[in-house]
Amino acid sequence: MKPIVAPLLFISILLAAMFGFINSPTALFLGFTFSLFFEHPFKKYSQNAIQILLKASIIGLGFGMYLKDTLETSKEGLGLTFFSIVLTVSLGFLLTRLLKIDTKLGHLITSGTSICGGSAIAAISPVIRANGKTISIALGVVFTLNAIALFIFPALGHLFDLDQHQFGLWCAIAIHDTSSVVGAALGYGDEALRIATTVKLSRTLWIIPLSVLSMFIFKTKGEHIKIPYFILLFMIAIGINSYNLVPEAATHSIVAFSKKLLILTLFLVGTTISIKDLKATGYKPILLAFCLWIFIAVFSFLYITN
Repeated sequence: MKPIVAPLLFISILLAAMFGFINSPTALFLGFTFSLFFEHPFKKYSQNAIQILLKASIIGLGFGMYLKDTLETSKEGLGLTFFSIVLTVSLGFLLTRLLKIDTKLGHLITSGTSICGGSAIAAISPVIRANGKTISIALGVVFTLNAIALFIFPALGHLFDLDQHQFGLWCAIAIHDTSSVVGAALGYGDEALRIATTVKLSRTLWIIPLSVLSMFIFKTKGEHIKIPYFILLFMIAIGINSYNLVPEAATHSIVAFSKKLLILTLFLVGTTISIKDLKATGYKPILLAFCLWIFIAVFSFLYITN
């Protein structure tokens, strides 16, 4: 009977997420706790499922947004996005040398911290020809900080009395991975969620120029650059909602389902975090990621509140 406990518990938590019985932080915490005590029953499908479900949930959230508001929000966050990326990438290069970290590992951690977590790491790694171990370490470090951010950012937002607009913008800039950005904003309010999602996806497009820059830095040519095409589908969903091409009741249902799908995704993300892998990483990559995270969080907070 023991081997069947893990799959049953795993599926039960997934169902609880889909029926709205748990929120974003709880889902992530349950995923991490599950990974501590049980072997992942569907490990080989997990990473692909996370990517597919995350993209699907974000596209679904587009049905609750309007084109005019989205363009205004993207324009507003453009300056902050540009300066935060340039400064974080520059600091990442400097700290990688000072800490004497492997150049490719330092670059992946910097890319994940400055743009969009796991998506940036996945996009940049083939461009610089990083090996599997380097990719795994970078993902593990960045995902761990994402998990922490999902818990502490809403509390800090309330502590500093940030309104929804400010909090959504702060999340989009200071939290690395899209899943954690949307998860943190989800419980803060609908406006925070809209702004966080819009600015974060605009930020994701910076993967393209960073990939090109990475080719020059590491002197690689002919590598395929991954373009996040799902953002186009997100914009199409916004357009459909803006011009009322689908009944309002249907778009409300799609958005509600997408929020639940995101919570389910956060549970899956939690199951990928491993204490054992982090211990094997050593302190320097974690220190690099932590320093960059603190820098971008403080810089963006001061920019937004002043």
